[in-house]
Amino acid sequence: MTTSIKPLPSLSRLPALAIAASLAIAAVSFSGPSAAQPVPLNPVAGLPDMASIAARFGPAVVNISVSGTRSVATTRSAEDDAASGDSDSAPKDDDAAAMQDFLRGFQQRFGGLPPQIKMPVRGEGSGFIVRADGLILTNAHVVSGADEVVVKLTDRREFRAKVLGSDKLTDVALLRIDAANLPVMTLAPPEAPRVGDWVMAIGSPFGFDNTVTAGVISATRRSLPGDGFVPFLQTDVAINPGNSGGPLLNMRGEVVGINSQIYSGSGGYQGLSFAIPIDVAQRVAQQILSTGQVRHARLGVGIQDVNQTLAEAFKLERPAGALVSEVEPGSAAARAGLKSGDVVLAVNGRSIDLSGDLPAFVGLAQPGEEVTLDIWRRAEKRAVKVRLDDADRKIARADAAAEALPKAQLTPGGRLGLALRLLSAEEKRLSGLEAALFIQGVSGAAAHAGVQPGDLLLAIDGQPISNLAQAAAAVQGAGPSVAVLVQRGNARLYVPLRTG
Repeated sequence: MTTSIKPLPSLSRLPALAIAASLAIAAVSFSGPSAAQPVPLNPVAGLPDMASIAARFGPAVVNISVSGTRSVATTRSAEDDAASGDSDSAPKDDDAAAMQDFLRGFQQRFGGLPPQIKMPVRGEGSGFIVRADGLILTNAHVVSGADEVVVKLTDRREFRAKVLGSDKLTDVALLRIDAANLPVMTLAPPEAPRVGDWVMAIGSPFGFDNTVTAGVISATRRSLPGDGFVPFLQTDVAINPGNSGGPLLNMRGEVVGINSQIYSGSGGYQGLSFAIPIDVAQRVAQQILSTGQVRHARLGVGIQDVNQTLAEAFKLERPAGALVSEVEPGSAAARAGLKSGDVVLAVNGRSIDLSGDLPAFVGLAQPGEEVTLDIWRRAEKRAVKVRLDDADRKIARADAAAEALPKAQLTPGGRLGLALRLLSAEEKRLSGLEAALFIQGVSGAAAHAGVQPGDLLLAIDGQPISNLAQAAAAVQGAGPSVAVLVQRGNARLYVPLRTG
């Protein structure tokens, strides 16, 4: 019987074997009987066929040119006015330079300037055909203030367009051209695209017609400052001035959104672009076709996001919902009994994750429509029915009485770090508040959380505060996380304080 002797591994192989052994040990350490193993996805077979989509649907994308004039105050330079204008319809650089030359010559000859002048406005954008008889969707800001709108097709035919209607709140406009048998876009069903889905844009950035760019959906239901009515689609698709109003397509060639905005410090694309969901645009277009105007519903509340500290203070399971910081007198919310400190968790069963979801859901409903709000109040969930107002309805605020108050006095900051006093008669008159305390100074928890001297204290953990005794009792009964409602200027907000 012979015995074979295997040689030892060479020195050059020892480090590799040691690394392999350590990796094997590490792999074992991450697995265990309680660890859930994710199911692997099928490998990607290939990239989407964007060329076929562009060839089929590109002819339904149009270039939009606008021209007009607007009044410009001569106390500002033409360049300043151009810089402050919309990127898709601002005066061009040569217009601004010519206007500056004119103003300098006028001032030298007559020793002064006219108070206002008419300045030409020219711009370009994109749009897409949604009906073969000439209906076109685009952005409202593309055609805003235009005296003339010209639509150019991919076959180089040009048509003057009529603006049937536009909605500034959603930035959607509907145009019509006198044509027939036009190629049309297919609109996607209401289901929102998924984060990570491929999408492509077709438009006219900087006037380059039918330019195709592509990327993925980065986020959905994104709320932007000043655009509370629209739950934007965020993408990384390259969008530049001139792309506005063009379609955002999925890989079936369906329009999922209208390219509308970019987030940029330079004016050009920097990796963040935003599109209006097509179901939002469809609702606006349908209202324009049926009534010639667009109406939005309104709840009448001031809201803010719920962070971890506020969630703990209001005894929520997790930070979610829209925290009501103010209810407007006479509004739909006031008539339904909503209160400051309520947290709106859902509208008609649609969950509210961030506060920006609430105005988007409400604003796209019809005035007079009744909706059901799921709210969180005093650690209990309840349902409230609200009949919504018209967003254009003016709410009349009652004049506040100006009765004299007792002499102002200070109280120690205590656990919250607040130095408080009663409001003077003049402060009551100016603020329009009867039940509030003046925050004279801050320290500790209040200073750390961003409470400012001069803020008015309205409530602690949902308990209205109108005198020092109430404030002392609320502070004594507060837990480690406290929600303080203050008024700063004309805005109300909850400030989360940690005292533990």
